[in-house]
Amino acid sequence: MAKDVNLTRQLKHYFGFDKFKGDQEAIIQNLMSGHDTFVLMPTGGGKSLCYQLPSLLMEGTAIVISPLIALMKNQVDVINGLSEETGVAHYLNSSLNKAAVQQVMDDIRSGRTKLLYVAPESLNKEESIDFLKSVKISFYAIDEAHCISEWGHDFRPEYRNIRPTINKIGDAPVIALTATATDKVRSDIKKSLAIIDAKEFKSSFNRPNLYYEVRQKSDEVDKQIIKFIRQHEGKSGIIYCLSRKKVEELSEVLKANEIKAAPYHAGLDSATRSQTQDDFLMERIDVIVATIAFGMGIDKPDVRFVIHYDIPKSLEGYYQETGRAGRDGGEGLCIAFYAQKDLKKLEKFMEGKPVAEQDIGRQLLQETAAYATSSVCRRKMLLHYFGEEYTQDNCHNCDNCLHPKEKIEAGKALLIVLKSVLAVKENFRQEYVIDFIKGRGTDDILSHKHDQLEDFGSGEDEDPKLWNPVVRQALIAGYLKKDVENYGLLKVTATGKRFIKHPTAFMIVRDNEFKDDEDEVVNEAVGTVLDPELFAMLKRLRKDMAEKLHVPGYVIFQDPSLEQMATMYPVTTEELQQIQGVGSGKAKRYGKEFLELIKRHCKDNDIERPEELRVRTVAKKSIIKVKIIQSIDRQLALDDIAESLGLSFDELLDEVEAIVYSGTKLNINYFIEDVMDDDHVDDIYDYFRESETDSLNAAIKELGDDYSDEEIRLVRIKFLSEMAN
Repeated sequence: MAKDVNLTRQLKHYFGFDKFKGDQEAIIQNLMSGHDTFVLMPTGGGKSLCYQLPSLLMEGTAIVISPLIALMKNQVDVINGLSEETGVAHYLNSSLNKAAVQQVMDDIRSGRTKLLYVAPESLNKEESIDFLKSVKISFYAIDEAHCISEWGHDFRPEYRNIRPTINKIGDAPVIALTATATDKVRSDIKKSLAIIDAKEFKSSFNRPNLYYEVRQKSDEVDKQIIKFIRQHEGKSGIIYCLSRKKVEELSEVLKANEIKAAPYHAGLDSATRSQTQDDFLMERIDVIVATIAFGMGIDKPDVRFVIHYDIPKSLEGYYQETGRAGRDGGEGLCIAFYAQKDLKKLEKFMEGKPVAEQDIGRQLLQETAAYATSSVCRRKMLLHYFGEEYTQDNCHNCDNCLHPKEKIEAGKALLIVLKSVLAVKENFRQEYVIDFIKGRGTDDILSHKHDQLEDFGSGEDEDPKLWNPVVRQALIAGYLKKDVENYGLLKVTATGKRFIKHPTAFMIVRDNEFKDDEDEVVNEAVGTVLDPELFAMLKRLRKDMAEKLHVPGYVIFQDPSLEQMATMYPVTTEELQQIQGVGSGKAKRYGKEFLELIKRHCKDNDIERPEELRVRTVAKKSIIKVKIIQSIDRQLALDDIAESLGLSFDELLDEVEAIVYSGTKLNINYFIEDVMDDDHVDDIYDYFRESETDSLNAAIKELGDDYSDEEIRLVRIKFLSEMAN
């Protein structure tokens, strides 16, 4: 059939393009000739055209199996916009009511519908199978085909049923399409769909216009993101977070900083998600903060940046998500934030899953961690992961290539690695081999008696941080390979065996150092006083005010608040409320003179206030804190509140203190009057009025055994609430 059709003319007629991209024409011809087809094409390469155009030209209806409702709606709108006749494309999924489903079936029966998008769950239903048996099917297209494989980044068990369902409906050519697939995933897809002999079309994974960078994740991550977005004002971007909660929180922070942003995740109703998607496409909003549920099939060519707030679970997921940037060939900045604690969190999520699934998940995570920490060209690492060799030494478009590390000679270390892999009979993974090289007698090594081998501990005198980069870079250079089919066991290649016989130089770069959470950077805006002179002036002002108002200095503002003022130079009440420990009550009661002092100091010293440091935070909408405030407003007994929230009394007081210290006024007099002696209340209150510190330990020491810790804490809350807020 393909020979009778001028495909370029049809392409121009339907889509307005003068020529095909890459392998598109060959793929379409193969499919129209009735052959099974496998397409591996990166995001933005034009995958959907490979089944859209042939569906319009072939007899019958093409079935497109797709995992996401958002993608279906988007593509159906596009296809129907190409034809004057309505109903050329339809979708069948759980979002349709009975009448809409009936309309779809009528259009298919009449022969009008050329393209039917269907979710795998809907396809597998008995009623769908019975209906589709009666229809002429031109071909089956399985989009996002990596969902079939447990090694893919978005495995869906219902994808495994696609082939049995196709067999029930009736035979027709199959085209499987994916934007990301390692060799393992590729063979999985072909096996599961029974298209082992399918002709493969594999495009290059290299996206030269994308810039890749990994940054240390610290407490300052929100501030860094806001600064980055302000530097790229008006440009479209996507920020990916792992949890819905973080998506909601971050989008609120962005909005508070006058960035046009919206959240997107599966927990939002479909009308909200559709609206957000349309707003993003129509540029009513600039930034989408999303879980990975967003972006598949969203045809926005000018996304200029993709930020990963959390490190992704797999390199396939990362590649596909970054692939949504710069689809028009223009600028595409891909920034990922990495912290080891995020990795540990992801590992924890896997607990309770089947052992095989945990094993796969951990291997995928290790690949992501290797990518994040390595100093090798990021493009080279990504392409190697997908089985493609990148021969250049410097791509000039990733952080590692723009700031290259000095290379060191590691020929001796490589020799140790290769010999060790052979010593343990090429039967173990990277971590085991490295433990063996370091001479670590783990239970595993002892049980295999490998501690008795000659090569055990052959690298114990070397820097222990050397081995991971040596192994990873030996894999890229082709001295080693990973048997992915078999748990990622390390094997020595023919090149590796030649190296053992005739060792040569082997230059590597050491890994990037990412700080452990214990040595994490202190929040710059709090821990560093940029202006010691102003800090001293603010302390003097606080002392004068404290004397005039007969209150301790800490009641007015605590030291961390003054430090932050001397860093961020707030000059309005609104800006002052962004300072740690300053609520609206405190800002109004004590702020005026402090703001005037800061303003005067800036003017006298020609100080340019650091715009980027003034990031507005949004109070974490802690449900517990909200419930506590509401319960105290209703004058419920504090011990009853603690019980209803499943907290101990001490834990409740911790929460109440946090609320009061953040500047919110709470009236707990009703409870204190109930449980405490008036004289005790007065004594403790007077102590705090005179004291230079609000330290609980100092108060307990000073007041003695006549007063319980709880009494002192309760009165301190009353005192701070009345005097400081």
